[in-house]
Amino acid sequence: MDKKNFKYKVVDYQVGEEAGIKNVTSTVRGKNAYGLLKVEKGIHRLVRISPFDASRRRHTSFALVDVIPLIEKNDADIKISKDDLRIETFRASGAGGQHVNVTDSAVRITHIPTKIVVQCQDERSQILNRQTALQILKSKLFEYGQKKEKEEIEKVRGEKKEIGWGNQIRSYVLQPYQMVKDHRTGVEIGDAESVLDGDIDVFIRGYLTKRIYEK
Repeated sequence: MDKKNFKYKVVDYQVGEEAGIKNVTSTVRGKNAYGLLKVEKGIHRLVRISPFDASRRRHTSFALVDVIPLIEKNDADIKISKDDLRIETFRASGAGGQHVNVTDSAVRITHIPTKIVVQCQDERSQILNRQTALQILKSKLFEYGQKKEKEEIEKVRGEKKEIGWGNQIRSYVLQPYQMVKDHRTGVEIGDAESVLDGDIDVFIRGYLTKRIYEK
């Protein structure tokens, strides 16, 4: 994000039930941000010695990355009935105690007809959290509407796949050797640490180039 001068904000952070991260939601703004980052949509596989395993054994983890365009106020006519929403507030909390608040400022919104759930806890104001959550909900409903209207499984987000073996778009191997490979293009590099630090341009360019030649 920093290399591309993108502005980004973590609007929701949920800690895993046992360890690690359960879910993170961020907003990103910048030139061609969606066009570039949508390449990362899919299942990512990580192989490493788990820091949570006292026996220091290798573990395989999977993470699903989803990227959708953020719908601004005037970009689409998304009307939401208040009767279709269930709005809940709760006390905000974050990793390592960040963003901890003593009031119920965090907001969770459920769109009852579609069962889409979004939540935001970044701001200390409940009003601002609600505004951000509603904007993200509108983006998700816009995407949902496109899929329904065109009767396609894949429109913006792409085909939903089971998070597990055989469905990953990219693998990150840290032990016993270092290698990151994109299974869609065959692009691979040995400097896994730089990739985890955000140097993913080679994979983005590889995928976009492949799509151009396919057309």
